[in-house]
This record gives sequence, structure tokens and C-alpha cells, in this order.
Amino acid sequence: MAPHRHGEKVDAVEEAMVVEERRPISSVLIIIAMQTEAVPVVNKLELKEDNHSVFTSGVPWVRYHGTYKELQINLVWPGKDPTLGVDSVGTVSASLVTYAAIQALKPDLIINAGTAGGFKAKGSSIGDVYLVSHVAFHDRRIPIPVFDLYGVGLREALSTPNLLKQLNLKLGNLSTGDSLDMSPQDESSIIANDATVKDMEGAAVAYVADLLKVPVVFVKAVTDVIDGDKPTTEEFLQNLAAVTAALDQAVAQVVDFISGKSLAEL
Repeated sequence: MAPHRHGEKVDAVEEAMVVEERRPISSVLIIIAMQTEAVPVVNKLELKEDNHSVFTSGVPWVRYHGTYKELQINLVWPGKDPTLGVDSVGTVSASLVTYAAIQALKPDLIINAGTAGGFKAKGSSIGDVYLVSHVAFHDRRIPIPVFDLYGVGLREALSTPNLLKQLNLKLGNLSTGDSLDMSPQDESSIIANDATVKDMEGAAVAYVADLLKVPVVFVKAVTDVIDGDKPTTEEFLQNLAAVTAALDQAVAQVVDFISGKSLAEL
């Protein structure tokens, strides 16, 4: 038998990718960082908590699951820190739970939903809900050629022009870091990232999803205006409950739109 030529292999891979993009989506993994953000979505989609964890023993990660609009839905949040009892926010927990959930649940698509800070200079207001175009880190500064690009970790979210148009959501870039506040160095990096919204998980989810070749959509609702008049912590806590209601509605609308469609139709 004659050996396959390199071009034939490339063609086969491209053909397989086209077939995958046109296959109806059947399994969606929703990753949410905080219990306050997760519970309304769980209730809206009528998901049930998993009493027999698919994850390794000892981790605090929580999974809810169910069938909604003919989609198999899994929602995972990292749970409470075993020592301090607070939500396990940040990039480390997000990376771990994303990797473990992809391995265990084999989703067709990931939705990373959550609250975020927004920038008035970019047109953000409290309660705005964004789909994300690109995501990058703003607190991994490695001023060495090529390592600097690795630190930023720029990645593109799944393009969803039909979803964006149908739901009339805003579109912007997301910048991720492990601090709620914003240092001058972070601010410079966020400006360089051309970010409209800022969170503590997105770029970590994107990194793992890219490694394991699972498309990801980001839905972010603005709780605080970072370049506004109020302190970030105060405004975040003040608006968290109301904004999670907007987030819950947006996530449900996104899932409704996804039902019965392929990746190419989004």
C-alpha cells in the first residue's frame, strides 16, 4: 500500500473538523466560579446536584446535571475552599475544574458564565451582558521575548455571530487576573489587551479548553464599573444579586439558542 501523502492527511483532518462543526451540539458544560452565580442558573435549567461525584475524592468541586431542550447540561463550580469556606475563585481553581470536567464529561461546548468588572471608557454599565471575542491574562508579566506572549496568553473565543445578533448582547474582549482590584501594572496590561470586561477565571478556562480542543463561549455580566466613582469591592457586593439575575437570564437564552444547532450555526 502506498504511504499517505502529507496533503491527504491535512485534507482528512480538515474534513473531520467540518463534519464536527456541522454535527448538532448534544452536550454543554457550564463553568461558573461562585455559588451565588451558579444557583439561579441551576434553578432556571432545573438541574440536579450529583450525589455520586465524577471527580476525584476530596476535591470540593460541585456538579449539577440534567437535560434541557434536548441538551445534556452539566454545570460545575469549584465549590468552597475546604479551609476558609469561601468560593474557590481565581485561575488555579478554574484551570483544575475545567480540565477535570472536560476529561470526565466530554462536552461538545463550554460556556464560561460569570460576573465581571466593566470599563466606562469602553461603554460598560452595571447589568450589561457581554459575549467575549478574545481573552487574555493581565497579571502574568514575563518581559522576555516570546515568554511575554505566553504570559498574555491571548486566545479567541468561539465565533458566534448568529447568537450575538439574535440575543442582542454586547461584544468585547475579556482580561483575566487573580486580583479583584487593579494595580497600575494591571491597568496597563488591560489597556494593552483592549479589554472591555475583567474577571478572575476566563483566560484560564480558555487555556485549558484550547489545550483539549473544546470550543468555549464566554457570557459575562457587569457588576462594577472599574473606572467609575465607587470602590470596586463595594459596588461588586452591592450589585451581585441583581446582576446574577441578568446573568441567569442570558445563560438560559444562550442555551435555548444552542438547542438543535451545530457549532457552525452559532
